[in-house]
Amino acid sequence: MSGVLTLPARRTAPGVFVALAVTLAIGWLVVTVDGGQLFSLPTTVSLLHVAAGLGLVAVGQTLVVIGGSLDLSVAYVISLSTLVAAEAMNGDDAALLPAIGLALAVSAAIGLLNGLLVTKARINAFIATVGVGLLLKGYLDNGYDGPAGKTAPALVQGLGYQRVGPVPVSFLLLLAVAAAAWLVLARTRFGHHLIAVGGDPEVARLSGVRNHRVLVTAHVLCSLCAGLAGVYLASRLGSGAPRVGTEGLYDLESIAAVVLGGTALAGGRGGVAGTVGGVLLLASIDAIFNQLEVDAFFKQVIRGVIIIVAVAIYARRALRKAAS
Repeated sequence: MSGVLTLPARRTAPGVFVALAVTLAIGWLVVTVDGGQLFSLPTTVSLLHVAAGLGLVAVGQTLVVIGGSLDLSVAYVISLSTLVAAEAMNGDDAALLPAIGLALAVSAAIGLLNGLLVTKARINAFIATVGVGLLLKGYLDNGYDGPAGKTAPALVQGLGYQRVGPVPVSFLLLLAVAAAAWLVLARTRFGHHLIAVGGDPEVARLSGVRNHRVLVTAHVLCSLCAGLAGVYLASRLGSGAPRVGTEGLYDLESIAAVVLGGTALAGGRGGVAGTVGGVLLLASIDAIFNQLEVDAFFKQVIRGVIIIVAVAIYARRALRKAAS
């Protein structure tokens, strides 16, 4: 058992940060030649806001992927949490904390359901979380035609638009959540157990790890992160939005950021720092394309190519390590 309890988190290769630096350098050059300014204050603030929303979801997604699972319901959890928070607040600052607590509690309950379906019912994580997502979609489509509720002014001014210099408070929140997740993975028994379960569930079980409990906890944390992202988006929009999660493609985008950051989809390897790098890379590509006014379809094609190339590179590295 002691071998599992002291299992270290494997470090993520810094390749994503090299890619980020190269992307920003090339992007700055192309945008400058085109007559724009990539690193202007408005563009930088916008980039960090985009990174904050996606990053909060991606940090939670990292935990379940490291554990060998997956969560494709996060986009609907985000949408639902914006509505729960905004309707509970109804524009009243006094209801701010209870509303946030309620939104996070609902999100955690959805994560618990996902975890139980994956572990106790033994349903494939892809199927289980897609099924839960479709249940939430049915509720959102049937219950809402458009925005609902009103976010408390204090949340809008604080989390939604407040900055410390050029850095939005929301991005500082992302860094805090990412740091907490890193500490969990690197310094706690749960983190070591999660890596062990993702690496080899049977070996982890024989070593005394309670695999089901670990995976359920990871799913709850993932949904909590999605719920927090929903609260942030509600602060930006000023109300609940029943389709903000799916329109933002937060399910697929979060997985893309995790993969770009070097976390193995098979589980057992990866880290939160790489995920943050992947998030910044995707947000930077968006900022560059927006400055260049690139067609939306072409933008998605380029993003898809980047993700495919990244996965191919990581797969080749994994094969080389296995052969050596």
